[in-house]
Amino acid sequence: MLPPQSHVNISFFQPPAFLMIGIPGLEAFHGWISIPFSSMYTVALTGNCLILLAVRRTPSLHQPMYYFLSMLALTDVGLTLSTLPTTLAVLWFDHRLIGFNTCLVQMYFLHSFSVVESSVLLAMSFDRFVAISSPLHYAAVLTNNVIIRIGMAIVARATLCLFPVPFLIKRLNFCPGNNSLSHSFCFHPDVMRRACADITINIRYGLFVVLSTGAIDSLLIILSYTLILHTVMGLASPRERVRALNTCVSHILAVFVFFIPGITMSMIHRFGRHLPHIAHALVAYVYLVVPPVLNPIIYSVKSKPIREAMLRILKRKRQS
Repeated sequence: MLPPQSHVNISFFQPPAFLMIGIPGLEAFHGWISIPFSSMYTVALTGNCLILLAVRRTPSLHQPMYYFLSMLALTDVGLTLSTLPTTLAVLWFDHRLIGFNTCLVQMYFLHSFSVVESSVLLAMSFDRFVAISSPLHYAAVLTNNVIIRIGMAIVARATLCLFPVPFLIKRLNFCPGNNSLSHSFCFHPDVMRRACADITINIRYGLFVVLSTGAIDSLLIILSYTLILHTVMGLASPRERVRALNTCVSHILAVFVFFIPGITMSMIHRFGRHLPHIAHALVAYVYLVVPPVLNPIIYSVKSKPIREAMLRILKRKRQS
């Protein structure tokens, strides 16, 4: 035991664990709040798994459009599983501690799946552009090999972009006692601001990732739909125009559901520090939980082939 006059120089400190928060100010109601969260997670996992099974077991859905939809569903499953364990642990059992390294792993996968989802939505916009502008060459352009390469490029992009992030956090010095997060999961801007060191590199690299992924993807999606509208307006028949645009409705809704909360959350974390913590928490939950819930609903409602294939699978399950 050190004598009272001794001083211990702690030059570098990392907390053994972070303390997660569910919804700030509503801790007393976490039991009730867990009910809608559990329902949303169940809908997200069930709906996206049904889409994956429907595409796999229905030969007529073995087309580029539905392969990309499968990528989106698989990404939504990954995004859901990234936040589900810690969120439900906080809401159900008030288990709020997460180990430092476990936090970095969750942060990596959470942001990686977000980048993958952005990239898949971009690939789906390219699919719609080719289908509408060059329908006769659609199958020749988007072959199975091309789709596999696009999928591999998407995964490689997310992996390489996010790989440095945990190591940039790992190098930081943290203050003892400053280990409370603003969410029930590890979010990069939230974790890095718990450090007592200079986080300029972390901020700049985080901004680079946002600009080189989500920002570029959203601009290219806008460009794709500008070209699609130009092609559609050139069609002679109003009925053909409506039919062509109807094939894009589901994707447009999925883009809005993903990018609007994502942009809102980025803006709040950078310019809305004066806002109450509950605003940060709610926007983050909308960004990470709502898209995986709504995407299967959107595509099952707007796409008749997907809806019928999903219903067939459910009927087989009941019969068995």
